[in-house]
Amino acid sequence: MLEFLQGFSYGLFLSCLPWLVIGLVSPRRALGTLRPTRLQAVGRYGLAVPFVAGLLWLTSLWGGFGPSLGGWLAGLAAVAVAVPLERRWRGWRQKRRQRRADVRRERKSAAHRAEQARQARESGEEILDPEHPPADADDVTLALCDAKKRLLAARQPALAGQADRLYGRYRKAMAVLLERFEAGELAFERARSLVAEVCFGAVDNLTAMASRASGVAGVDADAVRRRLAGEGERLSQAERLALERRLALVEDTRRQLRELGGRNETALTALDNMAVAMARVDTRRPQASVSADQALDDLQRFVAGADRYSRHS
Repeated sequence: MLEFLQGFSYGLFLSCLPWLVIGLVSPRRALGTLRPTRLQAVGRYGLAVPFVAGLLWLTSLWGGFGPSLGGWLAGLAAVAVAVPLERRWRGWRQKRRQRRADVRRERKSAAHRAEQARQARESGEEILDPEHPPADADDVTLALCDAKKRLLAARQPALAGQADRLYGRYRKAMAVLLERFEAGELAFERARSLVAEVCFGAVDNLTAMASRASGVAGVDADAVRRRLAGEGERLSQAERLALERRLALVEDTRRQLRELGGRNETALTALDNMAVAMARVDTRRPQASVSADQALDDLQRFVAGADRYSRHS
């Protein structure tokens, strides 16, 4: 055992210089880290590995009859075997952290959606369930459900809330129209078609938002910024340009999402204006035969002369 350990220390020490040269030329070939650098290669093959080899050599001096050939060959091949194993192990850890981050993000999104649903219930708004549309869902409602489902799949729960707001405004507008007009009237059909066109335009915006958001769903803008800030000097020109383009793509997508969201806010305002305007329209036949002011004056005169009906003894 000590012979093998002594030979292993000799082989490991001899392999440090070639791996140091490889690490200085191409750090990715000599290191198993996710973001290898030349400084890491110097620290590992110029300091850490020689120290371990010297420690193993000192340990093997307690006995034995000289270094063994098997230990010497194992020491020479140790780094070549350890680098890919380390790379796989670090990749597995990175994927595990990413899965945990996705789970935390999904839980946070679910909590955010639950909070939005609670606030909507308290404020009287209605929440769409894309998997279970309402039983009386029409084409507009089904289109809103599909758009919301796309946004949730693109990890945009905040933008998906616009579908709920549009659905609430649409239901309110239709309720006002049904109160003011008969279902078969020409004015009702005209107003209903206009409301539907506004909602379908907003649905197109939501669908476009989902498509754009899904394109950059896998890009972590914060991680890109941290890498540019922390490793800006060590990055090559090509890596820096690629990261900057990736970040610019995310920023441009967010700008487009804000523009499309602004268009939907305009549609929500138009639906609110229509509901308010229709609520002011009175199409019902008046129940009173005289105006309210005249009836109030007549009632006051009657109260003032009510003493005439008293029986005087």
